[in-house]
Amino acid sequence: MSAATQRAGWSRLPLRAAAFVVLTCATILGVSAWREWAARDAVLKGAETEMANVARSLTQHAEDSLDLLDSGVVGVVSRLEMDGTDPATIAKLRNLMEVRKKATERVHGFAIIDDHGNWLTSPGTIGSTLSDDAFFRHHQLSPKREAHLGRPVKSLLDGEWVLTLSRRFNKPDGSFGGVVLATISSGYLSHFYEQFEIGRNSSVALTHGDGLIVARYPSNEKFVGRSVADKPLFRNPSLQRPSGAYHFKSPLDGAERVSFFKRSGRYPFFLLATVDKDQLLAPWRAAAISRMLYVLALVMLIAIIGAVLVRQLQRGQRMAAALVEKEAHFRLLAEGSSDMVTRIGLDERLRYVSPSSVRVVGWRASQLIGTPALAGVQADDLPQVQALVDAMKRGEKDEVRVTYRNSHRKKGEVWLESTMRVTRKDNGSVDGVVAISRDITEQKTLETRLETLATEDSLTGLANRRCFDDRLNDEWARAYRDRSSLALLMIDVDHFKAYNDEYGHPAGDACLRVVAKILAAEMHRAGDLAARYGGEEFAMLLPNTDAAGCARIGERIREAIHQAGLVHASSPISASVTVSLGGATCRPSFERTAGSASLVEAADRALYAAKDMGRDRLMMSGEVMNLLPKASGQ
Repeated sequence: MSAATQRAGWSRLPLRAAAFVVLTCATILGVSAWREWAARDAVLKGAETEMANVARSLTQHAEDSLDLLDSGVVGVVSRLEMDGTDPATIAKLRNLMEVRKKATERVHGFAIIDDHGNWLTSPGTIGSTLSDDAFFRHHQLSPKREAHLGRPVKSLLDGEWVLTLSRRFNKPDGSFGGVVLATISSGYLSHFYEQFEIGRNSSVALTHGDGLIVARYPSNEKFVGRSVADKPLFRNPSLQRPSGAYHFKSPLDGAERVSFFKRSGRYPFFLLATVDKDQLLAPWRAAAISRMLYVLALVMLIAIIGAVLVRQLQRGQRMAAALVEKEAHFRLLAEGSSDMVTRIGLDERLRYVSPSSVRVVGWRASQLIGTPALAGVQADDLPQVQALVDAMKRGEKDEVRVTYRNSHRKKGEVWLESTMRVTRKDNGSVDGVVAISRDITEQKTLETRLETLATEDSLTGLANRRCFDDRLNDEWARAYRDRSSLALLMIDVDHFKAYNDEYGHPAGDACLRVVAKILAAEMHRAGDLAARYGGEEFAMLLPNTDAAGCARIGERIREAIHQAGLVHASSPISASVTVSLGGATCRPSFERTAGSASLVEAADRALYAAKDMGRDRLMMSGEVMNLLPKASGQ
């Protein structure tokens, strides 16, 4: 148990140490973050409590102010119902109301209105519009005698926003006699709220039950009379309670706010006291950042010390493991690998060969040890491989990769890719080479196949357009250097579309393959190239060929296609498949300003001339030039 268990425990020691360091750092960060978040919550809770006290105090003030107005209104209603509305009584009441208005700052004005909506006192005391006003219609239609708190309106005299409180008074027979109205100024309420210092960018708003703002500090003139009836405080069912804390983004100034609202139990209004959340949290945020920087510094110090400790433990483990398992590890890799691993001495003989040699070269390791390392390399590739091995023995290269052909005991010849690296003694001198070799024969075969596919037309087996263009440029350059001639035939199957329509596309493909076979048979020299130029059009490149030779080959091709006897009932020129040919020759060294494209253009013009002359014929570019003067003379 012992040795394996001790080794396992020793190997896990750095991981345990790292886990302990990470856990310690995470715990410190977690506890610090929790404490800071708790401090933040405490700041918000404190603000909610402060806002609650402000809201309750200001709600009480608003209720007391309305009670004061109502007591004056009740007194006037009693006198009117006892003494009537004769001019003497109205004059006495007007004087009484003026005295009360001057004595009480919060009272903006009093007014008495008869049952038809006419002013019995000076109309300058209120901004209502007589019988059209909502409070008047309310009392006119309702027999109830309690006070009615109206919506905020503007005074007709001074244009100031006021809040109305009114009561109905009756005639001696109990019918509707009119309304006694008292008002309180929105400006007075806003000025009163200004006395409460509850933080920078804080606000207090008194709002009517239908959502109209009665008074606000700050910016009272900007917001009074604005409706907030579509906001959550009116629409969210969870906020329709008498009071509570409320965090929201203000629809008035866009600031994130911590607030407390209080609804009056006696009048249809509520009060909202708020403080700017960012301003509120700014001191906490600054302190939290300072504290967290100290915590982060501590955590980083612990992490650095822990990392050094873990690295020392890992280094000790690596050194111990390297001393004990170096050779075993090498053998495990070499003998378990599908690649052949060999060690080559300075005498270029094999000192070690892995068992996979049977698969790679067909020989057992025991048969190869002691033999020349390069004995199986193919003769053409041997100089390259030998040069690299010599450079490594001299210390000029530490690592190389080379691909070469090598003999195989059963397969004859295979492609190998070897990565070779020098080994050195303790004094730094080279004492051999380690080579890792793998069989890449299949890869090479695939590469050859891909190269063929890239240059061969899949239908006809001839060269494709890409191969033709490359060879044309090469042969043009060669002819330029050798001052030799270069010929080109362009071949087009006559009325091939009609052939396809008549016999179908499979028959059309078969026809093209027959034409391609005839062209291939005419490639007698290594430099000749037949290619499918596109669709039913072919090209044949003929190096070192003059115009006469080009014409002979073209006629042989035309005759051979005739003799193939491919029936073409839809052709208007022959009962069998025919072709039109255009030929051109040139000497690139005599045409310094021209390029290879000029040869293609000349052969193409000759091809079109053959078609214009009735098809099933060969035209050379020289013949086309001879025809031009005749055509112009006609």
